[in-house]
This record gives sequence, C-alpha cells and structure tokens, in this order.
Amino acid sequence: MIVIVDYGLGNLFSVQKAFEMIGADVKISGTAEDIHAADRIVLPGVGAFGDGMDVLREKGLDRALTEEVINKKKPFLGICLGLQFLAETGEEHGEHKGLGWIKGRVRKLDVEKQGLKVPHIGWNELSMVRESPLFADIKSDADFYFVHSYQLDCGDPQDLIATAEYGEKITAAVQRGNIFATQFHPEKSQDNGLKLLENFIRWNP
Repeated sequence: MIVIVDYGLGNLFSVQKAFEMIGADVKISGTAEDIHAADRIVLPGVGAFGDGMDVLREKGLDRALTEEVINKKKPFLGICLGLQFLAETGEEHGEHKGLGWIKGRVRKLDVEKQGLKVPHIGWNELSMVRESPLFADIKSDADFYFVHSYQLDCGDPQDLIATAEYGEKITAAVQRGNIFATQFHPEKSQDNGLKLLENFIRWNP
C-alpha cells in the first residue's frame, strides 16, 4: 500500500488520481499509524515551508516518517514542497528547520533581476546529472511541470539527479538511497509523470 501523507497542504487528490490511473493501491492519510503500515510513502505539498513543517511536527508525522524512511528504509517519494522538507533548513519567511535527510538549504529563486517571474510556473526540460531507476524509459530531455518559488541548494552533489533551467540552475530531482524527490509535479506531467510514478511503484532500493 502507498500512503500519501496528508498534513493540510497540497493537492493530494491529483496525486491519488495519478497513482490510481496506473493501478496502484493508494491511500491518503494524516495519521502516524498509516505511515507505519505503508509499504511506500509519498509526501506531496504546495505552500510555505515553515507552516508545513510545523504541522508535521504537531501531528508527530515527522517522527513517523523518520522511523519508516530513515530507519526502515521504505521507498519514499517527495513532491514539490515534499522535496524541500528534506533539507536541513528553509528560508521562507525566516529560517525553519527541515527534516534534514538531505544536506542543503531551501532558498528563494534568484531570477527576478533577469525579468523572470516568481513563482516559476510551467513546463521545463530536465538535464540528467546521473542515472536513476526512477527515470527508466523516460527520455533524458523530457519535460515536466513546475510550480514553485523556492528551490533546494544541494549540500552534497551526489544527491542531485536532475536539474532544469529557469534563469538559474534549478534542483529538479534528488535521490539518497531509498529517498527520492522531485521539485516538479509528476502528477501534472502527463505521460512522463505517470511513467515516473510507475517506476516508483516498482522501485526496490
């Protein structure tokens, strides 16, 4: 069973629908009990870093996630804000502590001086930094859909899987062992996104 973590931020139903389209057994839940019972865990999200981390901590979901993902090594997929939570710190509306699973910090896109709008919204081609089973049978220059104002500055280049260009190099996907996350939205990225979700279902890190 795949559990999509519900902490009150993000379009969870579009993620659920995408998984159901590829035949996955998926459940939306905001309880630690369901996270403990899950075979695979998905952490989506759209919104403010600090607010989201506060809710995860208030509900004890940060502890449940760490137990299952870090200690028990369950396959994990973070999407958009779910990627940013993996960082050590986030700088949106002050400095906030993240889960700390990936070295680095989350900071605002530095593109407005080039006349580019923030948030960054739209389709962008990826540049693969290294291979990952999550991108199996997806073209190396595939387009994915982004909606974000902040991005992760990776502290360890070994964690970086793919980048995109929007006035600067954007961290598009990261992976560390059983932890995989995307800044883009697979559930909004049509065939390429569905293929990535299929790869996640089959992934045995």
